[in-house]
Amino acid sequence: MRNRHRRPPRRVAPAAAGLIAVLVGVTSSAALVFTAAKKAGAGPQEITSWMLALGVGMGVTSIWLSLRYKAPVVTAWSTPGAALLISGLDGVTMAEAVGAFLVSSVLIMLSGLTGWFERAMGRIPVPLAAGLLAGVLVQFGIGLFKSMSSDFAVAFSIFSVYLVGRRLVPRYAIIAALAIGVVVATVQGSLQPGHIQLELAQPAFTAPVFSWQVVLSVGLPLFIVTMASQNLPGVAVLKGDGYGRVPVSPLITCTGATSALLSPFGCFGLNLAAITAAICTGREAHEDPDRRYLAAVWAGVFYLCVGILGGTVSCLLTALPPALVLGIAGLGLLGTIGNSLFSALSDEHFRESAAVTFLATASGVTLLGIGSAFWGLLAGALTFAVTRGGRRQTRTAARSSVSADTSSAPPVTATQRFPG
Repeated sequence: MRNRHRRPPRRVAPAAAGLIAVLVGVTSSAALVFTAAKKAGAGPQEITSWMLALGVGMGVTSIWLSLRYKAPVVTAWSTPGAALLISGLDGVTMAEAVGAFLVSSVLIMLSGLTGWFERAMGRIPVPLAAGLLAGVLVQFGIGLFKSMSSDFAVAFSIFSVYLVGRRLVPRYAIIAALAIGVVVATVQGSLQPGHIQLELAQPAFTAPVFSWQVVLSVGLPLFIVTMASQNLPGVAVLKGDGYGRVPVSPLITCTGATSALLSPFGCFGLNLAAITAAICTGREAHEDPDRRYLAAVWAGVFYLCVGILGGTVSCLLTALPPALVLGIAGLGLLGTIGNSLFSALSDEHFRESAAVTFLATASGVTLLGIGSAFWGLLAGALTFAVTRGGRRQTRTAARSSVSADTSSAPPVTATQRFPG
């Protein structure tokens, strides 16, 4: 009887944990991927090719790395990267976008091959990277509430259910919000199920074209955001849940190489997952930590299904009312925006420069054909160099801030940054 009370509650099987991880990742950010593709002028065929490339990339890397290291290594598309693309790809051709994707992927691969991931990221203060990310994402958080003016019933219902879900079942809050949104949309007639049809994705190859303006405004910021805001928390999740033995450099190399290989088909960036990885690294996935890698393998299988059925996913999102898509995207990024602002403003030595980075990036300013993400980071670095540069105390604080983020970041902070 005593042993019965000490037994932990019933856990989710590895396959179920993998499915939940994929559902959370896709439902919270797929809308961003489709919007980013459309910004680059992608048609229906190119959009499904993006989903195919991303799904295959995530599926293959999750399965291979998990089996290779017998650890729950889950990869994901770069959610903040997709958000950055929405603002950065306006007026950019698909070929130029692919060129930027390829540059970013190669830089990620080189970061893993050379082992200078930690050293390279140490040169970009965490608060500035966080301010850059917050500036890119803030419009999506605002969009959540703007959608209430056009479709109050759907937007308010998903927001209300999300809040209740965060209190009672945080891990399933987004799924619950999506479910109630579909119900409300069906009742009021804004859901268009006739648009949904089973459709397999077909690859569409686009030869890369390299434009220095697009590389600076899209490629380099995409690399920085992916490394600083996705791979760092992804590593923290693995370490926080007891998988610190897994070597980081091969993981980064694998995601970068796979992204580079698939970039002509629309794979804009793969990275280590954070929140979706945490679903597979926790006790809910399996009682035995040595068997939790099976959950990541199942996640990879489901990601392959998402990629192969990319056309169906596209049809599904087309059938949903805009308020529901915008609302779910905004809800999926609320935690990211909050954590980014906290990281940007918590260190007083970088507070002013991080605020400048955030404001300049959020302004959407474009100069010389280069987007606001680059100018925001440049403005923040210039602000810090003029106001704080050369001060020994500040340099010491900067090194301590980056060191704390890469080696001792608490799992809760890391896992709340991004869905996927």
